[in-house]
Amino acid sequence: MSINRYRYAIIGTGRPWKTEGHTGFGMAHAHYHGFHETGRVDLVAIAEIREDNARLFVEKYESDAKIYNDYHEMLAAEKPDIVSVTTWPHLHAEMTIAACEAGVRAIHCEKPMAITWGEAKRMKAAADANATILTFDHQRRFLQAFQEIRRLLKEGAIGELKLIEGRCENMFDWGTHWLDMFFFYNDETPAEWVIGQIDSREEKRIFGAYHENQAVCHFKWQNGVRGLLVTGYESNLGAEHRLIGTEGVIELTPESRVRMRGKGDADWRFVELTEGIHGSQAIDRACADLVRALDEPGYKPLLSVDNAIQSTEVIFATYESSRRRGRIDLPLQAEDSALLAMVEDGSIGPNRRK
Repeated sequence: MSINRYRYAIIGTGRPWKTEGHTGFGMAHAHYHGFHETGRVDLVAIAEIREDNARLFVEKYESDAKIYNDYHEMLAAEKPDIVSVTTWPHLHAEMTIAACEAGVRAIHCEKPMAITWGEAKRMKAAADANATILTFDHQRRFLQAFQEIRRLLKEGAIGELKLIEGRCENMFDWGTHWLDMFFFYNDETPAEWVIGQIDSREEKRIFGAYHENQAVCHFKWQNGVRGLLVTGYESNLGAEHRLIGTEGVIELTPESRVRMRGKGDADWRFVELTEGIHGSQAIDRACADLVRALDEPGYKPLLSVDNAIQSTEVIFATYESSRRRGRIDLPLQAEDSALLAMVEDGSIGPNRRK
């Protein structure tokens, strides 16, 4: 039985994390490791606007991949089966859409999806129109702690789920992981409405994208479960995640431990874990899952755009709720980012109108 091999390309290599000249986590290197570990892909090309970064990449991995300055040229000439998009967020949409329209069969893009809701929707539409398998690197779905929380929930350890709470440093860069995890816990149920508020009195950027300083996001899923995420300033809830059911509570503690107190428990019971919540093995598993989706027609990868678009909508609906000062009933109609719009017009931000 023959085993398919896939032509692989990367858009945006950067430099490895914690090395001289790095500007981020060097996610291209993590993606490459994950796809290389499958033993099923051949790196045929990279597109990178800085030649020194491109040369460093091919030399580091002893690769004969062709280097392109223009990713459009690369897509047309090399016709890759799989593409990693590992650039900063403001470039994700244009590059992902171009790859879909060029006939790329599968794309693994870094998170967050895009810097506006309209761009995020166009990415999904392009994938759907071109039958492209599109995934986003919400890789923590593959880690043991989160899998165990979901298992306990599905086994009825805390009865019927009523509320999921969480906290993190920001809504857009880190919150995209946590909101994605909320949907993972709640069986990808669509959200019904969102109400929220944001504070942005100081400029804060992560990988070029503007972020709030503090936020609260409260929303309801169609099955009646509620979600609550608080971010930034004084956001400590005593747990990173807290799932409240009719018969108990499950928590992911600040020390990255999973504990549960169910019906009849006098004290917390801890779940034994063999890995943390930041392991690079999660990215390896995500890449392998995407290859599986190519191998098995009809298989839906765990990091599918269908999942990512739902948590992304909640983020932009939170911004829109702050702009409108009211509840946002979904689907979200505004195409822009209300956060960016309010900063630009002086409604919020360091240059806020007095």
